[in-house]
Amino acid sequence: MRGRLSPNRQRWLRFKENRLGYFSLLIFSALFLTSLFAEALSNDRPLIVHYQGSYYFPLFHDYPETAFGGDFPTPTDYLDPYIRDRFSKPGNWAIYAPNVYSYDTINYFATLPNPAPPSAENWLGTDDRGRDVLARALYGFRVSVLFGMALTAIGVFLGILAGAVQGYFGGRIDLYFQRLSEIWGSLPELYLLLIFASIFRPSIGLLLLLLSLFGWLSLADYVRAEFLRNRQLDYVRSARALGLPSAMIMWRHILPNSLTPVITFLPFRMSVSITALTSLDFLGLGVPPSTPSLGELLAQGKDNLDAWWIGVTAFTVLFVTLLLLVFIGEGLRDAYDTRRVRN
Repeated sequence: MRGRLSPNRQRWLRFKENRLGYFSLLIFSALFLTSLFAEALSNDRPLIVHYQGSYYFPLFHDYPETAFGGDFPTPTDYLDPYIRDRFSKPGNWAIYAPNVYSYDTINYFATLPNPAPPSAENWLGTDDRGRDVLARALYGFRVSVLFGMALTAIGVFLGILAGAVQGYFGGRIDLYFQRLSEIWGSLPELYLLLIFASIFRPSIGLLLLLLSLFGWLSLADYVRAEFLRNRQLDYVRSARALGLPSAMIMWRHILPNSLTPVITFLPFRMSVSITALTSLDFLGLGVPPSTPSLGELLAQGKDNLDAWWIGVTAFTVLFVTLLLLVFIGEGLRDAYDTRRVRN
């Protein structure tokens, strides 16, 4: 029965048979989708406010304090006891997020010195600046995954392009590309990051650009090997005999049959990207200080060993994320392994 199914359908069924990889994909997808709604789950602004017969949406619009009976035309601090008391008056109400702190919110009304341990007010405690650890972990997870996806996508595009050109044309083009890849790969990536960090202002865009310059090298070798093997097959020879242009042969005929290493490479590449971002943030060379980051949480955990909740939270989020990605990658690798095909 399985032999009548399309190859992609067979691979999907083999992937589902790998329970560890399949459930890891479900858990990782659920965590990532949850992080996309971080503003609705962890925010210091109410989702909806009903005040004196009018509705307000602070999550999408800034309102001055005077709109809620305050004295100053400055942006409203919705955690201010005075403002919260105004919302509790008869006829007024406000719906807050489950966690009433954003990644940059400082709890000025905390009763314990920072970093404060987990409590009913801050479920995973606060860091040394009074910011909620749960909020920073949630937003930092989203930043890490989105960065990993972007860096992986750029690396896959460049790796496929470089590997396809080398493998299909071969000869001198392949030789020159190989020497260029060897020279480029031997450049000290960390030193370059240090130099650029001292010249330019740190940003996610700059970091993405610098890391993507090296992220395509390993994938290009796998794609090159696939193209070198497939370009000698009969269907490629037939396409050449029919006069099809090289770009069409590469795109429509060879590439679909050379995607096995690309697809199985994706989760592992994502884990490497997330680890690289976390390591650079830990060293202070990554995203700007105002950006939530797992690496910055790890650095705070190192600097505040007595505040165990900071390091444990960052380590747990990072460990679970990388573990799920590895399990997904192993499941994809087994699903695309033709030696495991069963009739």
